Amino acid sequence: MSVVTVQLGQCGNQVGQELFDVVCTDVREGPRKTYSAASCERFFYQTTHGDLTARAVLIDMEPKVINQSMTKAAKSGRWKYGDTSHFSQKQGSGNNWANGYCVHGPRHREVVEELVRREVERCDRLSGFMAMMSVAGGTGSGVGTYVTQCLRDIYPKSFILNHLTWPYGTGEVIVQNYNSVLTLAHLYQLSDAILVHENDTVHRICSQLLKIKHISFSDVNRVIAHQLGSVLQPALTADSHGVYSRNPLGELVSALTCHPEYKLLSVCTIPQMPNSSIAYSTFSWPGLLKHLRQMLISNSKMEEGIDWQVRPPSGSERTRSVTGGSFNASVANLLVLRGKDVYSAETGGFEDPTLYTSWLSAEEAFNLWKSPVPFNKYEKSATLVSNSQALLKPLDNMVAKAWNMFASRAYIHQYVKFGISEEDFLDNFTSLEQVISSYSELC
Repeated sequence: MSVVTVQLGQCGNQVGQELFDVVCTDVREGPRKTYSAASCERFFYQTTHGDLTARAVLIDMEPKVINQSMTKAAKSGRWKYGDTSHFSQKQGSGNNWANGYCVHGPRHREVVEELVRREVERCDRLSGFMAMMSVAGGTGSGVGTYVTQCLRDIYPKSFILNHLTWPYGTGEVIVQNYNSVLTLAHLYQLSDAILVHENDTVHRICSQLLKIKHISFSDVNRVIAHQLGSVLQPALTADSHGVYSRNPLGELVSALTCHPEYKLLSVCTIPQMPNSSIAYSTFSWPGLLKHLRQMLISNSKMEEGIDWQVRPPSGSERTRSVTGGSFNASVANLLVLRGKDVYSAETGGFEDPTLYTSWLSAEEAFNLWKSPVPFNKYEKSATLVSNSQALLKPLDNMVAKAWNMFASRAYIHQYVKFGISEEDFLDNFTSLEQVISSYSELC
């Protein structure tokens, strides 16, 4: 089954281009015919000229980034975007969610829906949509939210995964917290799952693990694309009977979002190191999985600096709220293993009931996918997609900052003039405060 990717705004288009490049590079590595065929069906189609073409729609209110993404893809000589699979205008959304959601989105609805429809019709079977965007700006967040709403209306039975890039905590845009609140509150009603990458975390990976001295947006986007690819490339599930999974989004959602109140997903991957170091490094499954499990427990985003003192609560402690401690409680986890000797990996540590909420059994909360095909030059690699308290603190901080601005009525008029009322803001704050409360009380 195929995934139609909708790239929205500057961030969504740049991350999307890197993702397709990672996937295309991966399928061309060595003799892996069945794996490559499953991946290509998922992400690409072939034109009558034999060109590998991304199943994607590119949307931005300014043409620059779309042109750059299409040019980079074509210059790779390995894949390209469709010649008519993009839409742009000459004026952006001014970092204003309301401008994107209330003005640009409705104004260009018909043309965007037509672009999506054409991509859907190229699929023999549709798995669903992956909408990629930032939560901070105007087009990606505002138009992205509106487009997600259109997808839900037109394709009510299809899975929708929103991939969101969380802005730097120090601030990129003065109203980024407003935009983030409005985006997340709406997407919580529209999406099946919301997969988040934090720019601050990815930046630290680039600096501390990959040893990049002058970090660019391209470096950050490449790390995000690597982690996404390690999840979305073909794998064998418990029910696949030796055949690569054909419904990636459906199986991802089924494994991780069993309750509509819990949709926030985070990702961590191990190992991550400079390409120059890979050839001189050896990895064992026990070592990789021991580190990854502790990263989950202590909510460490990297294997460097893991807090080994954090332990899951004992049985007597499970009745207490864990929000005051540093243990990261989970609703569900998906472990994806790729590479050599993958079937010998012992994953029992992730089936420990103390890792999970008490209202879901460990058998239901933990899922394991495997592929003997190595990913991105690593002989062995492991990725954990977690529905846990990992994003609770950044979400709480973002809502608090937005509320403080709202209480002083800062910049509210810029949203009101496009049709977002103060009551709308209050409704969105209430919605996210409920999400924060739900994740806080996991035990």
